[in-house]
Amino acid sequence: MGDDLFKQIDIDKVLREKAPKHYKYIPKFVVSYLKKIVHQDELNTFLHQSEGQIGVDFLKAALEFLDAKIEVKGEENLPREGLYTFVSNHPLGGQDGLALGYVLGRFYDGKVKYMVNDLLMNLSGLAPLCIPINKTGKQAKDFPRMVEAGFASDDQLIMFPAGLCSRRQNGVIRDLDWKKTFIVKSVQSHRDVVPIYFEGKNSNFFYNLANISKALGIKINIAMLYLADEMFKNKHKTFTVTIGKPIPWETFDHTKTPAQWAAYVKEIVYKLGTKIITN
Repeated sequence: MGDDLFKQIDIDKVLREKAPKHYKYIPKFVVSYLKKIVHQDELNTFLHQSEGQIGVDFLKAALEFLDAKIEVKGEENLPREGLYTFVSNHPLGGQDGLALGYVLGRFYDGKVKYMVNDLLMNLSGLAPLCIPINKTGKQAKDFPRMVEAGFASDDQLIMFPAGLCSRRQNGVIRDLDWKKTFIVKSVQSHRDVVPIYFEGKNSNFFYNLANISKALGIKINIAMLYLADEMFKNKHKTFTVTIGKPIPWETFDHTKTPAQWAAYVKEIVYKLGTKIITN
């Protein structure tokens, strides 16, 4: 079996690589619990079954494995020529990324790239679609260069500008502030921005855990550890993807700061979601 086509998820290996100084102090029962909540065995079964499927084919297989149905609204807004930055809210952390990659990858003949956490590079079927982004650790110095390379490429770019999955604040499930990178780089590379709204939510446990961690001042993103578990909780569901009209890059002028323009686009995305609810 070729390692270049198939890599298993190995929590022990990830911990050794990501926390080499602390790994030997991590109790075995903690490692076993992590394997359980990331569904290591089930995901490795899927990876074995999907061996050799790469890119959009891998995304299709993953959606089928999760029994996820995708309804697309506004597909007529997808431009057929040119290079674009596709930005979306990030409610789930699993099916939303898979679905957007599949919908856009199918439309653009696989010429799409995500800017994602470098951990996802461990999924060899997904890796060809990824530009690994890690703003901490050894890869931090490579962050600007990799972003530049992504926007200079001839691929359509998919971004979740919040960086993190949506959180529940004051009873409302919504992204945190959107980072300005997609505005700055889209202007520099003359890419129009296409807003997308993805309808979905995680469990109350996920939102409560995230809020408790924040209240306790815990800097580690503990909630992220449960994203695979949330993905499995969201099996057998139908999700709606709503695509808005492209926003010309020239829109993002000096009347607002890049951060303000990012917030402006975020509001456009959530208005697309309001149309789903009211229609």
